[in-house]
Amino acid sequence: MTFCTMKSVAVILLLTLNLIMLDATSFSSEKHSRKKRAWIIDSFTIEEEHPGPFPYKLGTIEIERDYRVGFALTGKGVDEEPVGILSINEKTGVIMVHGKVDYEQHNVLRLVFEARNMSNMKVDTKLGVEISILDINDHAPLFQKNVYDISVEESTTQGTKVIMVLAIDGDAPGTPNSTFGYRIASVTPQTPNVEFYIEKNGQISFKGCLDYEATEKYTIVVEAKDHGDVVRLSSTCSVIVNVVDKNNHIPTFVGRTGTGKVKERETGTTVLRLCVDDKDTRNTSAWRAKYTIHGDKNGHFKIVTDPETNDGILMVEKPLDFEEGAERNLSVSVENEDPYFSCELKRKTTTGLWQVVNTGGVSGTGIIPKTPSEMVTIIVEDINDPPIFRHSVKDVMVEENVGFGHPLEQFTAVDLDLSYTNEFEYVKGYDPDNWVTLDSKTGKISTAKVLDRESPYVKNDIYTVTLYAIDKGDPPMTATATLTIRLKDVNDNVPMLNNTTLDMCLSDGSAVIGATDLDEVPYSGPFRFELLGDVKDKWRLDPNFGNTVNLVKENTVYAGHHELLMNIYDTQGQVSQQNLSVTVCDCSDTPNCHVRRSASAQVGGSAVGIMLAALFLLIGILLLAFLISCTRVKPVIEIVQDSGEYLLPSNIEIPGTDCKVPMTLQEVDKGQVKVSQDVTTNGTLQTAHTGYQSLQQSALRGQAILSQSAVPLHQFQRGNSIYRSMPMWSNSRSSHYQESTFNRRHSMSMSMSKGQSVLKRNVLTSLLFQRICTIQAPNKELFDYKPHVYAYEEDFVTDPHLDAISIPESDFVSDELLYLGSRFNRLASICTPNPAPH
Repeated sequence: MTFCTMKSVAVILLLTLNLIMLDATSFSSEKHSRKKRAWIIDSFTIEEEHPGPFPYKLGTIEIERDYRVGFALTGKGVDEEPVGILSINEKTGVIMVHGKVDYEQHNVLRLVFEARNMSNMKVDTKLGVEISILDINDHAPLFQKNVYDISVEESTTQGTKVIMVLAIDGDAPGTPNSTFGYRIASVTPQTPNVEFYIEKNGQISFKGCLDYEATEKYTIVVEAKDHGDVVRLSSTCSVIVNVVDKNNHIPTFVGRTGTGKVKERETGTTVLRLCVDDKDTRNTSAWRAKYTIHGDKNGHFKIVTDPETNDGILMVEKPLDFEEGAERNLSVSVENEDPYFSCELKRKTTTGLWQVVNTGGVSGTGIIPKTPSEMVTIIVEDINDPPIFRHSVKDVMVEENVGFGHPLEQFTAVDLDLSYTNEFEYVKGYDPDNWVTLDSKTGKISTAKVLDRESPYVKNDIYTVTLYAIDKGDPPMTATATLTIRLKDVNDNVPMLNNTTLDMCLSDGSAVIGATDLDEVPYSGPFRFELLGDVKDKWRLDPNFGNTVNLVKENTVYAGHHELLMNIYDTQGQVSQQNLSVTVCDCSDTPNCHVRRSASAQVGGSAVGIMLAALFLLIGILLLAFLISCTRVKPVIEIVQDSGEYLLPSNIEIPGTDCKVPMTLQEVDKGQVKVSQDVTTNGTLQTAHTGYQSLQQSALRGQAILSQSAVPLHQFQRGNSIYRSMPMWSNSRSSHYQESTFNRRHSMSMSMSKGQSVLKRNVLTSLLFQRICTIQAPNKELFDYKPHVYAYEEDFVTDPHLDAISIPESDFVSDELLYLGSRFNRLASICTPNPAPH
């Protein structure tokens, strides 16, 4: 009754609204023709996936008018997706369906209907049309995956979630077509100790005990089926459960390999290999063994697992000592990396979980079996042990400068060997400066020299010595000890100037000088400086106390070299007298004194070199004269000259004129030989004797050929030439060696004997002095030349490439040359020529 009343009210309200709109339209314009407008809202339904045939009539929209109208539809299913599904007859208003509609894509089609006056094509009526799509059960539940592949550990307890599967139905939500349920269709293989089940939410669990050894993999087929009224749709998926092997088998010892012996002090040696057997899967944490050593208090041994065989390798990690025991008794236990577990099925029940007994894990209630162990005895073999110092490091403190033989320390070593000799000796090792001596029998160490704290081998007041104790075993073994000698400082060093030379400019007022003392505080600085000698109004110290002081130069000090004498006192009053050489320069021309000192040093070095060269030359000449005077027999060189032979001069001296030294040597009769010599104007020495042919020899550069006694070495060769080197004495310049060459056509032979004639000492001496006087004769010098002007007096000539020569500004007293000392007087007496014989 209520429903009919509400329907009547709605119709009345609708008619009233239409009348109001019609009156408003007619009132707006009297010129316009009267039009009838009606709001018609109609709805239709289409079954999803209707099989056809197509097209088929859906319905008709009717509008009663006195004039002819045309109908049109726009919207979804006509000109919007899904396009071409619907159409309307423009004359009759019949709606036609031309194809299938999917509910899951378009559950409602909303369109706009228009009716136009065909006479003027104006819109007469415009209303909305709604077409509902009726859902059918055309979607089966679909799983997210077709195949689920998971792994479950063997030790997983029953009731634990294995996996959750999920399916989705594309039909209308909340309808029987989209409502579905899960069930396990099959399990392969079927085992008596496991049963899988699935809950309403898709979670899969199991009852009982998993056993890897019985079944490694299960395949479960899960079905999801909806509750459609007309037809029920379903789908399936596969769940593959891989059982992961865990430790449900205890490893057991099955044997051992190895000698079980080890030498003392050896490390890294394999003693034994312990073999075990395990039923679990190889190369898994359930199979890999883990060994533990018991009874090794000092940690001498370690055991590792062989990854390939699972054996336990017993090794020596710390050296063993035979003297501490010849045997070591150990116990080795074994377990797996994974903890042990077990699951035993007691009874199956129709409801709920089955009755099982679990061992291990958090919820385990069973008794865990005892861990297997193995007893091992290791035999230690004795070898020669090194000696052991009772104290390998000792420290001794002594004062420096302690004398020879002072006892320092004594080291004592012992040898604990029982099977080998325990005799040994002490040997000194590291002693860089040989400071100590070591008694090889007692190990006593004493000083071998005076100890000096300032020695370069002392570091931080410490001198280190090492020593060894070497036994007489086979092989000999060694122990090492260290003695640290700490030296106590004494005041055995005096202060010394840092620099004993100092350069100053005349314009400088002061310079810094410093001193150092190798001793330590309180035997070193700060120092007290004191100038000695006549330094008043010339030099002073300001201040005179400290590690460095200022040397003040007064204005009365002139440029030049000054020698200062000073006393330097350390903090204990020990004094040293030091010389300080101060060079004061006028730095207006030269930037500083250092440049002048460098140039002076260079010139001085050249002068010293010239003096040494001259000295050596003079000594050589004196030795030559001494040899000539001391030689008793001087054989004459005989050269047999065949017919047709001749001599060629090897050199002609130019410019200049050779000196003429007329000289006739006296005859010397030696029985078989008669010699006579003349020195011609060209310096040719001719020799004639009985029984021999004459020899004519041309001298080189005006030099007389002396006898063989004046020549250190003569070498004669048969052939085309003869070479001979001779020394020549020149008083004016230096000694030269000349080389003479004689060309010959034929071979030449030479013989010497002790009975040949020689030149006497007085003849040679006379000849030498005459030659010297001839060379020094006025206007007869060789190589005459005109004087060369280098500079005139008062002309200052400088060369930028040459350094300045510093000339000391002290007066030179020529009388000082008369007192040159005993060495120079001896040299002068030797070099003084004897008066020429008259």
